[in-house]
Amino acid sequence: MSHSSPNTEDTERGPTNLGHKPSLDKDESDGPSDLDAHNRDDIPRSRFATYVRDFERTLLKYNIEARGVRRVLPHECHPITWRSYLQAFFLWLSVNLAAQNVTLGMLASTIFGLSFRDASLCAFFGSLIGATAVSYIATFGPVSGNRTLIFARYTFGWYPSKLLVILNLIVLLGYSMIDLVIAGQILSAVSVNGSMSIVVGIIVLAIIGWIITTFGISVFHAYSRYAFIPQLITYSILYGVSSQNYDLSTPSQGDSRTVVGSRISFLSLTLAAAITYGGSAADYFVYYPPSTAPLALFSVCLLSLLCSFTFPYCIGIGLASAIPSVPAYSTAYDRSQGALIVAGFTEATSPADFNTGFGKFLSVVAALGLVANLILPTYSSGIDFQVLGRDFEKIPRVVWNSVGIVIYTVCALAGRGHLAEIFTNFLALMGYWVIIWVGITIEEQLLFRSRIGFRLGIGEKEDRRGWGQSYDWTCWDEPEKLPHGIAAFIAFLIGWVGAILCMAQYWYIGPIAKLVGGHGADMGNFVGLSWAILVYPPLRWLEIQRFAR
Repeated sequence: MSHSSPNTEDTERGPTNLGHKPSLDKDESDGPSDLDAHNRDDIPRSRFATYVRDFERTLLKYNIEARGVRRVLPHECHPITWRSYLQAFFLWLSVNLAAQNVTLGMLASTIFGLSFRDASLCAFFGSLIGATAVSYIATFGPVSGNRTLIFARYTFGWYPSKLLVILNLIVLLGYSMIDLVIAGQILSAVSVNGSMSIVVGIIVLAIIGWIITTFGISVFHAYSRYAFIPQLITYSILYGVSSQNYDLSTPSQGDSRTVVGSRISFLSLTLAAAITYGGSAADYFVYYPPSTAPLALFSVCLLSLLCSFTFPYCIGIGLASAIPSVPAYSTAYDRSQGALIVAGFTEATSPADFNTGFGKFLSVVAALGLVANLILPTYSSGIDFQVLGRDFEKIPRVVWNSVGIVIYTVCALAGRGHLAEIFTNFLALMGYWVIIWVGITIEEQLLFRSRIGFRLGIGEKEDRRGWGQSYDWTCWDEPEKLPHGIAAFIAFLIGWVGAILCMAQYWYIGPIAKLVGGHGADMGNFVGLSWAILVYPPLRWLEIQRFAR
C-alpha cells in the first residue's frame, strides 16, 4: 500500500466486512499524530475538553507520554533492529524475575502438598502454556498499532469487549496489589526486629511505580533494559545459598487421585499467572513497526517468559519444601511469605556475612525488583480505563494510572495479611477469561481470516497475505464496521459455565472438579477453553451469514 504525505488526514476508512481490509486498493495515509488530530483547534469542544487538551500539551512539554488508546500509525513507529527483539526479551525478563513469582512457587508444598519434582514440572508446563498464549497476542501490537483490548473488538465487537476490559482491569489492579503486599512484607522483615510496618513498604513501592508509569512506556522500556541484571544476580545468589536446604526426596502428599488433583490445580495456577499478561501483551509493542517479524517476536517473548517464570517458581518451591526441616524457615513463613525470602538469604550456613548486612541488602534489592512487575499492569490499566468508552478516553492516561494506583494501594493495605488466599483464589479465577478469549481469537484468525478458512468455505473469498493483514486495523473506533460480537460473547459465556463446573477454589469446588481426589482439581482453564472453542465456529458462521461482518 502506498503512503501519502504525513500532513494528510488518516483516511484509511471504508466499507468492510468483519473488520477486514477493503478489497479495493486505496491509499493509506500516515496522517498527523493522534494527539494532533485530537487537539485540533478548529473542532468545537466543551470547556472540559479544552482543559484536557491543555493538560495533554503540558504532559508533552515535560516529555510525558500523552497518547492513550488511539492507534499508532506506521510513520510513528520506531525502526526495527536486532536490538528491538533483544529489548522484548529484556522486558519480560525484568518483569518476571521478581519476588511475587517466588512466593507463588511456595504454594506448591504449603497449599497443594506437592513434591519438589512434581511442583517443578507443573510450574514449567503451566508457564509454557501461558507464555505461548501471551507471546501470540504480543505479535498483534506491531502489525495493528492497536492496544490489546482494542484488538479484542475484532472478535467481541464494540460493546461485549467492554466486559473483557473490566475483567482485565481487575486482573491488572489485583496483580499490582499483590506486588505491593510482597514488597511490604520483605522490607518489614529486613527492618530491625520488624520495626518497619508493611504499610510503609506498600506506600514506597506505589510512589515509585507512579513516577515511572507517569512518563510512559518509552521510559519503562529504557528501565527494563537493565532492571533484570540486579534481579538475576540476586535470585541466582538466593538459589546458591538456599538450595542445600531444599527437600528433593519427600513425595507429594495424599493418595494417587488427590496427588493428580493437586498437580492439575498447581499447573492451572502457574498457567493463570503467566496467561494473565495476555490481556495487555500487545500494549508494549505498538511502537514496533508493522515490518516486525511475528515469528521472531513470538520466539523471544516465549523464551523470556518461560525462563523468567520457571526460575523464580523453582526457588519458591525449594524454599517452601525446606520449611519442615529448617526451623528458621518455618518461623519466617509463619510471619509472611516475604519473610521466607529474607530467611533464604540470612539463614544461609555459609558465608557468615549473609547473616548480617549483605543478606538483608539482597532482600531489599529483591523487594525493589517488584517495581518492574508493578509498572506493566499499572501502565496497561490506564489504557484499559480509556478503552471503556469515548467519555473515558477523554481523560488522559496519566490520570487513569493515578486512579488505578490509589485503588490497588488501598486494597493492598486492606489485604496485606491474606496473601496466600489472594494468590490461590484470585489468580486462578482470573486466568479463566483470558484463556477463553485467546482461544476464540485464534479460531477467528485461523478459521475466518486465513487460507484455512477459505479452504473450509467459511472465510471470505479474498486472498490475504501476511500476519494480521486480514484485518482492517483502521476501523478500531467505528462500531458499525466491527463484528457485533454475538458469537464471541455467547461462546465466552458457555466457556465460563464449563469453567465454573470444573473450578476448584478455596470458597467453591465445582461438581466436576470434586470428582478428582480429596480436594478437587482446578480444571476450569481447560474445560472453559474447550467448551468455548467448540461452539464458537458455528456461532460465528451464523453471525456472518446474518450480519455480514
